[in-house]
This record gives sequence, C-alpha cells and structure tokens, in this order.
Amino acid sequence: MFIEYLQHLIYGYYPYLVGTVFLLGSLMRYDHGQFTWKAGSSQMLSSKNMRLASNLFHVGIIVIFFGHLVGMLTPHWVYAPFLHAGTKQLIAIVIGGIAGAMCVVGGGMLLYRRLFNARVKASSSMMDTLILGLIVFQAALGMVTIIFSLGHLDGDMMLTLSSWAQSIV
Repeated sequence: MFIEYLQHLIYGYYPYLVGTVFLLGSLMRYDHGQFTWKAGSSQMLSSKNMRLASNLFHVGIIVIFFGHLVGMLTPHWVYAPFLHAGTKQLIAIVIGGIAGAMCVVGGGMLLYRRLFNARVKASSSMMDTLILGLIVFQAALGMVTIIFSLGHLDGDMMLTLSSWAQSIV
C-alpha cells in the first residue's frame, strides 16, 4: 500500500510539481533579475586545457539533452517500421555513453580548474562551482544507469519510460 502511494507520488504528482516550479521560477527570475543569469567567464584567467575541457563538456551535454528530448518524446509508431525498440535502446546506450563520458570528463576538468586554480577560484562564485559539480554528478549517475540498461536490451523498459515521459509532456 505504501509502495503504491510512493510510486504514484513520485511518478504521478512530482513531475508536474517540478515542471510548475521550473516554469514559474524561471518566469519570476526573468522578471525580477534577468541580468543575474550568468556564470562569470574564467577563460582569460587560465586557458590551459580550457578549449578541450569546454568542448568535451558542452558537446557532451548538448548531445545528452537532444538525445533525451528526441529519444524520449518520439512516439514508438514513428520509428517502429524501420527500427526495433531494442536497437533504439542499444543506439541510445552507445551514443549516450560516449556523450556522457565526454560530459563527465570535460566537466570534471572544468570543475578541477574551478576548485584548484587560484585565479579561477577567486573569481568563481560558490554557486557556479556547486552547479557545475551537480551537473557532473548527474551525468556520472546517468552513466551508471547504462549498466542497468544492459540487463534488458529488449527495449520494453525504454518504451515504458518513453510513454511515461510523453504522457507528462
């Protein structure tokens, strides 16, 4: 009984609560402090490995974002005639794994730079460092889920999660 309630709370109500807070919070933040949406650039302070780290992180996170967007929100009937769900899941694991590794490595390099380069650390806010650390941690958690996805390559779980995400949107 409690488990059913908890599942309904997490998968039923929570996504709508989070979406509402995100949208209203973003609108309020834009209305009251639109010029505070920034992270101070530290490229001029130290450019060693900056290009590699920044490119790895940003390309990785963009591929992850659009991979989830297209992969989760494309209805099954669109790709079912030419792509089996298990094949789609395997493609997502490979491309997502590469993009996730890029994001974690590049983000780790950027985070290391923010924490241990004295000039960059002095000009970084605690929130900049915390958000970057959170993004790297979440990308690493996403990489861990690949291990569990390899346990069921038939695509059934992916279809279940996709239909759940589509119903929320």
